[in-house]
Amino acid sequence: MHQTRSQVSERDGLFELDAGSDVLNSPRYNHDIAPTKVGQRTWNKWHITALWVGMSICVPTYTLGGVLTAYFGLTVGEALLAILLANTIVLIPLTLNAFPGTKYGIPFPVLLRSSFGIIGSNVPCLIRALVACGWFGIQTMFGGLAIHLFLGSIWPDWKALGGIGEVIGFMLFWCLNLWVVLRGAESIKWLETLSAPLLVLVGAGLLVWALPNVSISELMAQPPKRPEGASVTGYFFAGLTAMVGFWATLSLNIPDFSRYAKSQKDQILGQIFGLPLTMFLFAALGVVLTAASASLVGQTVSDPVSLIGHIQSPMWVALAMALIIIATLSTNTAANIVSPTNDFQNLAPKWIGRTTAVLLTGLVGLLLMGHELLKKLGLIVSEVSLESVYSNWLLGYSSLLGPIAGIMVVDYFLLRKQTLDLAGLYRDDVYPAWNLAGFIAFGVPVLLTLMSLHSPAFSWFYDFGWFTGSVLGGVIYYALGSLKGARATRLKPTV
Repeated sequence: MHQTRSQVSERDGLFELDAGSDVLNSPRYNHDIAPTKVGQRTWNKWHITALWVGMSICVPTYTLGGVLTAYFGLTVGEALLAILLANTIVLIPLTLNAFPGTKYGIPFPVLLRSSFGIIGSNVPCLIRALVACGWFGIQTMFGGLAIHLFLGSIWPDWKALGGIGEVIGFMLFWCLNLWVVLRGAESIKWLETLSAPLLVLVGAGLLVWALPNVSISELMAQPPKRPEGASVTGYFFAGLTAMVGFWATLSLNIPDFSRYAKSQKDQILGQIFGLPLTMFLFAALGVVLTAASASLVGQTVSDPVSLIGHIQSPMWVALAMALIIIATLSTNTAANIVSPTNDFQNLAPKWIGRTTAVLLTGLVGLLLMGHELLKKLGLIVSEVSLESVYSNWLLGYSSLLGPIAGIMVVDYFLLRKQTLDLAGLYRDDVYPAWNLAGFIAFGVPVLLTLMSLHSPAFSWFYDFGWFTGSVLGGVIYYALGSLKGARATRLKPTV
């Protein structure tokens, strides 16, 4: 028989919940989004480093340099600098928002209950979940293509299937992703730890293959694709915002992973070791390989899956595709399935368990890629490319996610002073159902961003969307929280 009231204990700065009937019977609780026990927090700095290496080495990272030069008008050097700087900047919200996850063992949607309300937390959760499902579909498309090319290198007749083979590959990879996540956090940790060194080897091998066929000095000297004489500042900061937007999602839901970290030191060092340099080096590899592709395979190819598919040796194609499948799987499971799985459970924890939430994530991702799958089957004709979808998406969604990041940091560090009522986050009697301050602080920057789209004079507000949104959202939230605190102090009766 369970105790009536929950108890919270602390060990070496880590808090643990011994749930009583008040929490166990609450509609806001289930075992999957419950705080992790201290004994379950087994990820050290190298596990977290491997997590970031596994997530960073993926097809979209490879194409970032090309996106910045083609869509944002930067030179190769400016593009690589923007990538390195952006991933150094994004470490700030990543490490800060990871703190409550490590200290209290709580996932992202439960942490949001503090700043947006017990029920209100579902709004930013669903925004985050939809973005993740979209990226899940995009990564699954790349993974499905790798499976198609892998099977084609083993059975030549498979190549004749064309787009149908790619759709079959998509569905196979889709199932594989869901299977890994259904096996739990330890399965993801094992996959990331295994894949990280393999992916580094793949990158090194591709670089050795490409370097004899490209001149680095000529590559760096290529003129930018922007109007002659135009100032680099606006183009650079727009590209920088887009690159911050690449991991803006994880800067929110990093508690989904930091809740398994052994200590704050482990989560901080793991993220510093794993993120900025990996992103920079793999994006640089993409620039070099894309430039060398004309010499290597006779045409310019901007993604590694298609490039390796042009290799004449079936054995090397099969090996490379197997490793790319592992790379994409390690990215997709961690970055794009874990968060929406927790987010969907937050809607109705007693009704939506982990299995249901994983399947729901897969279904939404499948539907979002329906247009691309129908194109591959030859059922529709469209000029919209997958690359243009995610390059435009980066800038747009980062403007929505920036305010949430700012609000989370201000709520936990400045207003709550790093103190949460752990049991209260799973009940209805401590935190409000809807926190109006959170929605005002979120809504104002988003409204200004939308208005700036139709005002050339304020286009900078959209171009720098993540920065303007996170700062303004945090400032408004702090002002409203301070005002509320001051009012409560004035109304408090004296004794």
